[in-house]
Order: sequence, then structure tokens, then C-alpha cells
Amino acid sequence: MKGKKIILGITGSIAAYKAAFLVRALVKEGAEVQVVMTPSAKEFITPLTLATLSRKPVISEFFSNRDGVWNSHVELGLWADAMLIAPATASTIAKMVNGVADNMLITTYLSCRAPVFVAPAMDLDMFAHPATQQNLDRLRSFGNFIIEPETGELASGLEGKGRMSEPADIVRILDDFFTKSETLRGKKVLITAGPTYEKIDPVRFIGNYSSGKMGFALAEAFAQRGADVTMIAGPVSLQTQHSRIKRIDVESADEMYDAAVKYFPTSDYAVLCAAVADYKPKEQAAEKIKREKQEEMMISLVSNRDIAAKLGEMKQPNQLLAGFALETNNAVANAKDKLRRKNLDLIVLNSLNEKGAGFGVDTNRVTLIDKIGNEVDVPLKSKTEIADEIVDYLVFRV
Repeated sequence: MKGKKIILGITGSIAAYKAAFLVRALVKEGAEVQVVMTPSAKEFITPLTLATLSRKPVISEFFSNRDGVWNSHVELGLWADAMLIAPATASTIAKMVNGVADNMLITTYLSCRAPVFVAPAMDLDMFAHPATQQNLDRLRSFGNFIIEPETGELASGLEGKGRMSEPADIVRILDDFFTKSETLRGKKVLITAGPTYEKIDPVRFIGNYSSGKMGFALAEAFAQRGADVTMIAGPVSLQTQHSRIKRIDVESADEMYDAAVKYFPTSDYAVLCAAVADYKPKEQAAEKIKREKQEEMMISLVSNRDIAAKLGEMKQPNQLLAGFALETNNAVANAKDKLRRKNLDLIVLNSLNEKGAGFGVDTNRVTLIDKIGNEVDVPLKSKTEIADEIVDYLVFRV
């Protein structure tokens, strides 16, 4: 944590009193802390206390006085190595999700390029409400880190989940994050993600249901550990969050093949997560095919070039290559066969038969199989957590 620049956002919760301990602990670890408070947070803890502990004036309003001097949320967002919002109320979480920039904290959040950590604090029924849970899921999908609240006695006198995590635990999470962020510093990673579309005519294509969520989660996981990531993405609507991710958009399997072959030689790791079409139409019509009176229309298909097989041929001893297998029957045997045929170091097996896994959802359940024959079952988790498991396996076990 030494030398790290932390924005600490404090909102109007009774748990705001813990912010004093949090600031003190962060400063003790060597971090530089800039406190940003919502107006209601000042009802629970004074700016003077936090300014004294952080050794910096607290920021709360857009304008600190009437002489034209203003607090720049853009400069703050560029300054920080991380932003921590603790405590985070249900109201602030909802504003973050929907971009309601009506106070300095939210505008700073929207401008922040650094990783964002959110420590919710609220009563148990507010935390359990579907609206809050949906908002937290949305924040996770944006790439934010949620520090789960604890279960215990709440300010209301009720018992349940909603109490903000203790300052010592929050500092440990940040410290672990920064330690981990140096793991792959200087390494280069290639990721393929999403589907490919194979044109039939200018308005129709052959495709699949891949959303790209798993590949994007992997790109973020590698980037958060310090790697420089090149992600070749098929046609998806997802957005990258991390500045160390270079995104290359493609549409067809041929375009993805060419890009993968181009960038693989300089990569230390490559993870082929894209759902690449095995076949493409033999001919592509230059104009929209009109519906005729005949009941059937035949489309001749030809094989696409095999990206995994080609990179397996190109692979050097200093490179690690991982692929994915989506199976519906004889899953482990088929995955092991693909691992061998394509000269992979690791294959990630998932199945459409598993509830909550596969295309379009935010969770996955996988089995990691390496070239030595080790198998590790990873239970149903968010794709962000699954991505961390895969990176850990590649870095520490393969």
C-alpha cells in the first residue's frame, strides 16, 4: 500500500464512524488518502476528524468557495490508484449504477479510471431487497469490486447481513489487490472472446449465443494483475474497463484467426475463450437473398481455419496456451482429446447441461484440466471469480 493514492468516498450511513479507523489504517500502511464525502455523510462524522487523520482537506462540494475555485472530479479520477466507497448506502449504490451525478462523490466515481471497491452498509431488508441486489450485480458487471457486508447486530437492533466490513478487513483486501496487481507485470496476454458471425448475405449470418462475458472477465483479471492484454473480441456489446486492455474488434472467424496469429508470437499467455464458428457459407451473396416460392434453401458450408490448432503449432516453450471446451456429452473425454490434439497446456471445460453455466449468464461452473491430466472442479461462481481461478491456475500450477 506504500505510496498508493486512495480516494475514500464516505456516504450517509451510521457506519460512517468506521471511516475514521479506515483512514487511519490506510495512512498507517503508507497510502495517501483523499476523502470525498456526500453532504449527508457530514451528519454522521465531521470533515475535521477525517481531514486531521488523512492530512488532506476533505472534499464534499463542487466549489470550495465563491472565488471560482472548484474541485475537479476529473483530476481526482486520474490521480487515484484505487477508489474505495465505504460505507456505501443503497442510495449511493443506485446512483452509481444509473450515473446520477448529483454530488461530488458520484461524479468522481464516474470519472475514475482506477479500480473501484464498494463496501455496502445498510439494514438487512434493504440489503436483501431485489433492487439492491440487482444494483450490486450491475456494479460487478461494470468491473467494480464488492466488499461483502458482514452478518451481525445492526444499528436498527435487528440481526442480519448488512453491517459494513471491518476497516482492518477492507485494508487487507486492498493490500491483497495491490500485491496481486504486480504478479504479471511486464507479461503479455492474448485473449479471444465472444462469438463470430459468418455472413450469408449482407443482412443474415450464421452465429451462436456467446455473450463474451467469460472472455471479458478473463481480460480484466489478467489486466488487474499487471499484464498487458490484447483482446480479440467478436461482435458483442460489452465494454472493457481496464486501461491495460487493448481491444481489437472482429466479426468473422477468418478475421479472428488472422489477428490471433499476428499477436500470439509476442504473448506469454493466450486464452482462447471465443466461440468460433466451425463452418462458414461457401459463398456469400452480394445482395440480400429474396424469399422464393420453394420450401427449402440449401447453404453449402466449408470449414473455418482452426485458431487453437494453429497457435498450438506455433507455441514456443516459453508460452502457455489455454482453450475452452463446451460439451454436451462425454465431456471430460472430449475435452482431454481436444487438449492433446491442439497442444494446449490447459483446457477449461463447461457444459450446457449445467444450470447457471454457459452462454448469456453471469455465472459459470467449470472443470480445469491440464496437460499432465490433473482435473480441478470449480463450483458455480460468478464469471469474474471463475476468471480469477483460471488465471491462478495458469500462473501458479501449469
